[in-house]
Amino acid sequence: KLATLHIRVLIKKIVPYCSSCFVSVEKMKLQLCSFSGYKIHPGHGSTVVKIDGKTYVFLNSKCRRSHLMKRSPREVTWTILYRRKHKKGLEEETAKKRTRRNQKFQRAIVGASLTDILAKRNMKPEVRKAQREQAIRALKEKNRAKLAKKPVASAPKVEKSKSTSQKVAKPMPKPKMTKSGGHGGRR
Repeated sequence: KLATLHIRVLIKKIVPYCSSCFVSVEKMKLQLCSFSGYKIHPGHGSTVVKIDGKTYVFLNSKCRRSHLMKRSPREVTWTILYRRKHKKGLEEETAKKRTRRNQKFQRAIVGASLTDILAKRNMKPEVRKAQREQAIRALKEKNRAKLAKKPVASAPKVEKSKSTSQKVAKPMPKPKMTKSGGHGGRR
């Protein structure tokens, strides 16, 4: 039994995805690039350790060279830090802001109270039509009464002839010259 256990341990080390072995394989952890902010999958990238002991993990040589040249990732357009700073691609992640809708509400007007307005609105169209016709009839009768009261006009007045009321053209005074001599002001 010990020999078989020892073999199984060796197999685990050599072939971690072997189906015959009872292995619980953990997922490899993804790292983030120190310059660009992109994910670095296992087996990719390179690590730089500086003299002061700080370690930097880079996705590729482009990121490593940019870091060593002391470029700011916030000013390089393709990095994630730049995209966050300039709010690129955030529409997909965040929900759209809800716009405020104006609420409608009734208010009383100078001529009518709120109850009068609501009563007219809830009135049936037939009743409203009958009221309108009645108001029109009342106005027509009022106009007829006014016309009946007016006295009949006498013979039409004779118009004055045009020759007697001709206007005489007055001579216009000459316009005065400006102080600058007509050249449009100071120079």
